[in-house]
Amino acid sequence: MDILINTLTVLGTVAFMEWFAWFAHKHIMHGWGWGWHKSHHEPRTGWFEKNDLYAVVFAGIAIALIYFGTSGYGRIEWIGAGMTAYGLLYFIAHDGLVHQRWPFKYVPRRGYLKRLYQAHRMHHAVDGKEGCVSFGFLYAPSVTTLKKQLRDLHDGPLKKRQVQQ
Repeated sequence: MDILINTLTVLGTVAFMEWFAWFAHKHIMHGWGWGWHKSHHEPRTGWFEKNDLYAVVFAGIAIALIYFGTSGYGRIEWIGAGMTAYGLLYFIAHDGLVHQRWPFKYVPRRGYLKRLYQAHRMHHAVDGKEGCVSFGFLYAPSVTTLKKQLRDLHDGPLKKRQVQQ
C-alpha cells in the first residue's frame, strides 16, 4: 500500500506542479518577478540566464522536502520527488526541446511535442511581459486557441492601454 500512496503522491505532485508553474509563470514571473524572468525573453549571451534562479529556488525546496521527509518528518520526500520529476520534465521539454539549450537540435514535426514547441514559441512572440499567451510548460493549448488569444489581447486590453498612453 505504501508504494501506491508514494507513487500517487509523486504523480499528483507532478500534475500540481504544472498548474503551479502556469500560475507562477503568469502571475509572478510576468508580474513582480519580471526582474529575473526578463532575461528569458531576451537573447541569451552565456550558458546561464538570470531566469535560471527560479529553477535553483524550486530545486532547493525539493531538496529540503526530500531531506526532511527522509529524516522522519512524514512522507514529504515524495512531494520533493514529484517536484524533482517535474523539474526533469521541464528541463527536457522547455530548456531542451523549445529553447535548444542542449548540444544537439531537434524540432518536432508533428504531434504533441510540435504543439508544445509552437505554443511556447507563441509565448515568446510578444515583446515584454504583457500580452503573452501559453504560460504552461508541459500542457499546451492548441495553436488555433493561442492565435485567437493573441488576437483578442492585442485588439482588446493592450490596444486600449496603448491608446491611453
